[in-house]
Amino acid sequence: MKIRLILIFVQILIYTLYAQKLPLISAQEAGFDPQRLSGVDSVIISAIDSGEIPGAVLLVLKDFKIAYKKAYGNRQLIPQKREMNVETIFDMASLTKPVASATSLMILLEEGNLRLLDKVSDYFPGYIPWVDPDSGNKSDIRIIHLLTHTSGLPAYAHPDMLQKRYNSTSKDTLYRHIEKVERLSKPGSVFKYSGLNFITIQRLVEKISSISLDKFTKDHIFTPLEMTNTAYSLNAQQLKNCAATEVLAGKPLIGTVHDPMARIVMKGNSGNAGLFSSADDMAIYAAMLLNNGSWNGSQILSPLGVKAFTSVPQGFDEFGRALGWDLNSAYASNQGDLLSPQTFGHTGYTGTSMVIDPEYNMAIIFLTNRVHPDDTGSVVRLRSLVANRVASALIEP
Repeated sequence: MKIRLILIFVQILIYTLYAQKLPLISAQEAGFDPQRLSGVDSVIISAIDSGEIPGAVLLVLKDFKIAYKKAYGNRQLIPQKREMNVETIFDMASLTKPVASATSLMILLEEGNLRLLDKVSDYFPGYIPWVDPDSGNKSDIRIIHLLTHTSGLPAYAHPDMLQKRYNSTSKDTLYRHIEKVERLSKPGSVFKYSGLNFITIQRLVEKISSISLDKFTKDHIFTPLEMTNTAYSLNAQQLKNCAATEVLAGKPLIGTVHDPMARIVMKGNSGNAGLFSSADDMAIYAAMLLNNGSWNGSQILSPLGVKAFTSVPQGFDEFGRALGWDLNSAYASNQGDLLSPQTFGHTGYTGTSMVIDPEYNMAIIFLTNRVHPDDTGSVVRLRSLVANRVASALIEP
């Protein structure tokens, strides 16, 4: 009996160790100058005072420990003010692309279901190639082109355009539109950021796995990592602590994705946007990548998978894009000016940002709801200022 109790205790202890949460330590313990790091507060508060953002949450992860976590301002202004807190859940917007869609595709790649050089038309026969207007030669769009935004697809397909052109805003209408829409450049030759790439990635994930993207991400990423506040659909308790985005028809969007294509056409379950999450959960995800794809006892990606996922593919150096992540393209200003060349990250239209630096084993998660209440706020410059202030405080890299 005693032996059995001891074994049960050991099992509980092992589970507790594997299911560890990220500990919160002092900035000084993490190798930061506390005074310099706390100076980031004035940068963010100034942006709130000037009306650039209503509020924000900043989390700094260093060596798998939280060195700084703070909430600022309000998560909602209209119809009443609601204070921001560190557990606030945000509309992650385009951070959905790498965190949900591209991670899912990498999991399927590692399982031997696909390769980056596969033609998209192998999976969807209606997917037309680019045709050289002079020679008539054809070039197929491949999966690697979708992930690096070099497919030649247009940037977006607004529901209003779909309604006007096809008299429909259904998901199938969007799929057919993407299959046949004019290719703007030869695949692999021009970088053009496009949400249509990740609608196609969603289709690939769902076709190969026979599971919807929201369920695939829950089963294969968020539940194993114990990211309990990350989902495409929030429960009643989570909705109470969700940051508001734009006010439409007199009411702010809360727990409903802001992006029109994701909201109206894809009904919230979309490859380009639709994910909701918190700073703590994004820190867990970042820790997984920094820990060679493993966290909470779950191996989400292999070490080599993480390396490929977060590196610019051979032959794509001029574009600065990894397989879903941004390293040094024109969209990478959220990284600031002081982090290492290995740094990668992504932003979201609603005001979200995640920056991960493997060399310094650090992540900067800066979440705002800058589109609340009227989609006029701006965070492009602010993200860089925050990243610079945090990086400058690191005195023991």
